[in-house]
Amino acid sequence: MFTQAEFKALLAEQLPELGPQQSKRVLEAAAIAAYHTQDEFPIVNLLLCDDAKQFKRITAALALCWIHAGRHYKKLLPTIEYHRRLLDNFLTKFWAFYHELQAYRRDPTAVERERLATKFDTLFSTVTEYRDLDERIAKTKAHKKELLQVLEHPEIPLHNNDSELGARQQKPKLNISFGPRTAAGAQIWDTGLTIVATARKLSVNVFAYFHDRISRVNQLPSLSSLIEQRAAGSHLNRSWQNAPP
Repeated sequence: MFTQAEFKALLAEQLPELGPQQSKRVLEAAAIAAYHTQDEFPIVNLLLCDDAKQFKRITAALALCWIHAGRHYKKLLPTIEYHRRLLDNFLTKFWAFYHELQAYRRDPTAVERERLATKFDTLFSTVTEYRDLDERIAKTKAHKKELLQVLEHPEIPLHNNDSELGARQQKPKLNISFGPRTAAGAQIWDTGLTIVATARKLSVNVFAYFHDRISRVNQLPSLSSLIEQRAAGSHLNRSWQNAPP
């Protein structure tokens, strides 16, 4: 398998007419293809994210975050009281449906799966007298497959807030120190912040963990082993394992 540098050199040699943006897209496609053909690491089946274009075609399945979907409705700014009532009424139904999906995750059944799929079509076929709201409802309906991945895979969450909040931990440090000065500094940032965030999620005392590793006592279990234990108990791939061949 080529390294990134080797592939860039080969690309420049074989397709010298490609511009920077075209070369970038080819490199991204090659990286994704290499990831899906390698057997050193498990292949992620589904990605839960917002509707940004860069997340598409990376995994076999894509699920959209319901919290992000709901935020689009919050961006509507009706000036007429009647339109405000229409928006509030629809959002009440929107979040009621969201809670029904959460209940399904706890106790999934075939009957409930069909009912919720039908209810999605009914809810997001709503037509009001507020054009901006109607356009937003139609856009939500167009993403039915991505928003209802939970019906086929009830083990996945309905939102990616945990990931979003984890990624934002870098922002305060960036505001204070204005970013790393070197590539090595950037790597230290990423490594350190990742360890801190991961330790918190695993209820590990991060100061004790750093002391354990720096002093080379190594009495505490590695974060990777704790992740594996929690993942095994979460059955994150249950629906794929039970899928018919």
